[in-house]
Amino acid sequence: MPAANDRKVVLVTRKTRLEDLIARHLTAAQARFYVEHLGADFSDYEREHEVYRAQRHTTLQVLEQWGRYQVIDRGFLPNFLFGPDDIVVALGQDGVVANTMKYLNDHPLIGLNPDPARHDGILLPFAPHDLAKLLPEVATEKRSSQAVTMAEARLNDGQVLHAVNDLFIGARTHVSAIYEIAAGGATERQSSSGLIVSTGLGSTAWFKSIVTGSLAIAGSFGQPPPLSSYDALPWDAAELRFAVREPFPSRHSQTHLVCGRLASADQLRIRSLMAENGVIFSDGIEADRLDFNAGAEVTIGIAARRGRLIV
Repeated sequence: MPAANDRKVVLVTRKTRLEDLIARHLTAAQARFYVEHLGADFSDYEREHEVYRAQRHTTLQVLEQWGRYQVIDRGFLPNFLFGPDDIVVALGQDGVVANTMKYLNDHPLIGLNPDPARHDGILLPFAPHDLAKLLPEVATEKRSSQAVTMAEARLNDGQVLHAVNDLFIGARTHVSAIYEIAAGGATERQSSSGLIVSTGLGSTAWFKSIVTGSLAIAGSFGQPPPLSSYDALPWDAAELRFAVREPFPSRHSQTHLVCGRLASADQLRIRSLMAENGVIFSDGIEADRLDFNAGAEVTIGIAARRGRLIV
C-alpha cells in the first residue's frame, strides 16, 4: 500500500436539480419560466444549487491540499475504473453513496452531506469541513467503518449487476412482468409488477414500504397479519429478502412464492418469459440496467464484494 498522501482520492458528485433543468431547457431563464409557469418555487432550486456548489468548493479545497484526486459525475460510474488503493468520497445525497458503493470492492467510502437541512443523510455522517481530518485517518486505516452486504444479479450470458439497497426485476413499462421463479426447491410461473430483492441496508427503504403496505392492506380486510411490526436487517446481515409486487393469480400464474429470505448459500433464480421490456436495475438507477427478455435467466444471491462505509 502506498504512503498515506500518495493514495488517490476520487470525489463523486452529482448534478443538482437546477443543472438538470438547464440541460433540459437550455438556459436558466427558460428553466425558470417553465417551473414558475407551473406554479412552483424556482428559488428552491436555486438555493439547493448554491449550497451544493459551495460545499463542493469546500471539498475541493481540502483535496487540493491533500494531493492526488479526481472528480467524476456519478453518471460515469458504470465505466470508471477505481484503483485498488483509492479512497472514495461521495458528496450527497444518500443515493449518491449507494450508487457509488456498488461499483467498489472494499474501498473506503466517505459520505459527505452537503445540506443537512435538506437531506436526512443516513449514509452521510460527515460534512465537507470534516474531510481534512478524515483523510489521514482513512488513508492509514485508523478510522472505523461499517461493512455493507451487497446483492448480485448474474445473467446466464455472464453480465453482472450489484446492488447496495435493492434489485428490481420486472418490466420497464406499466405492464405485467411474466417470468418463472425458483427458490427453496419451489418453482412457479408468475405475473406481477416485478420483484424486489433487498439487502440489509435496503430493508429500511423500498422493501420496508412494500411490507408496510401489505400489512396495512391485510389489516383493512380484517385479516390478522402474520407480523405485527417490521424489523429491518443490519447493514452487514448475511441475508437478502425478496418480495413480489402485486402478484396476480390466474390459470397460468401462481401466487405461492411471493416472499422469502436468502441466506449466504441460497439463490433465487428467475427466467424471463417477456418478449420485450424486461429489465433488471439496482438502487433505483434505471439507466444502468440489464435487459431481461425471453430466454434470459438471472441468479440472485449475496455478492462476494462488500461495501465499506467510513463512520
